[in-house]
Amino acid sequence: MSWLSLIFGEKKSTASVAKERLQLIIAHERVGLSGRDFLPDLQKDLVAVISKYVKIDPDDIKVGLEKQGNYEVIEVNIVLPEMR
Repeated sequence: MSWLSLIFGEKKSTASVAKERLQLIIAHERVGLSGRDFLPDLQKDLVAVISKYVKIDPDDIKVGLEKQGNYEVIEVNIVLPEMR
């Protein structure tokens, strides 16, 4: 090992660089497939079902997805009108 490799580091082979890049691409794609695509449809379905029983504003229902540890949790917030 020369003193230049200590300063600048050893040059990685093109195969190992390509492997690292591929791993990053795969990891990025997996993160992109987290399931957020169904949330707008879920929100529409909730509005339809709740509207059968209570008059609500569709903007009063918020659906979100958050990560808690190793789990993804669907969070639903519904603002119901005051009952008289």
